[in-house]
Amino acid sequence: MSQRVAMAIGAHPDDIEFMMGGTLLLLKQAGYKTHYMNLSTGSCGSQVYPPAKLRVIRRREAQAAARLLGAMFHPSLVDDMEIYYEDKTLRRLAAVIREVGPTILLVPSPQDYMEDHTNTCRLAVSAAFVRGMNNYRTTPRRTPTPGDVTIYHAMPHGLCDPLRHRVLPDLFVNTTAVFTSKKTALAAHRSQQDWLAETQKMNQYLATMEQFSRELGRWSRRFAHAEGWRRRLHYGYCTEDADPLREALGRNCLERKRSHGS
Repeated sequence: MSQRVAMAIGAHPDDIEFMMGGTLLLLKQAGYKTHYMNLSTGSCGSQVYPPAKLRVIRRREAQAAARLLGAMFHPSLVDDMEIYYEDKTLRRLAAVIREVGPTILLVPSPQDYMEDHTNTCRLAVSAAFVRGMNNYRTTPRRTPTPGDVTIYHAMPHGLCDPLRHRVLPDLFVNTTAVFTSKKTALAAHRSQQDWLAETQKMNQYLATMEQFSRELGRWSRRFAHAEGWRRRLHYGYCTEDADPLREALGRNCLERKRSHGS
């Protein structure tokens, strides 16, 4: 049996806590080794601190949050608004994927309100795709890693796409039992509370996450708090029927009932 490893990749420090943190906590409880990585340093997330100081602040906050989630921290690769789908960053991220060897990969939604998020999604799935290719060289060089990886896309912020259309998950994960721990991890990002209130009108930082959590719970018609996931097509990643998230979480993972044509 292959080692059970789950990795969450977000764009900015606090993205994992918003949309993936509860699931990562539950996978840790289920016996998975868990990993945590934000592609960006968070260098633009302040109206007060200059980038050099802010990088230090946000790295410390992210490290604290990763500890609270029980996950291994991986350093960021680029600054805010520099998450481009390009060769250099892809080769660096692919090296990390080969080192970690995740069997479950949690990544952002392909549709979200800003390009840092959607480009993180594209980079993460491509880095996973080349994990076993002998002719693809990573930076630094890492040995290709065979084996299945199943990719799950988190919900977008606002639970809708950039054109305000609702995005529905395929799976609901019951995060009720770990919600307090998830909220504590998000609260570790203290520098972001004033920043988001001023620049994005997110006046209730923790309450906004709770709103998403409760809304997904309501959509599930079963859970008080939930996170939502969509499983990526299996080609190039795993067997067609692979669904290790459902296997690991059992009753805490609920498939959405679909109406005809949905």
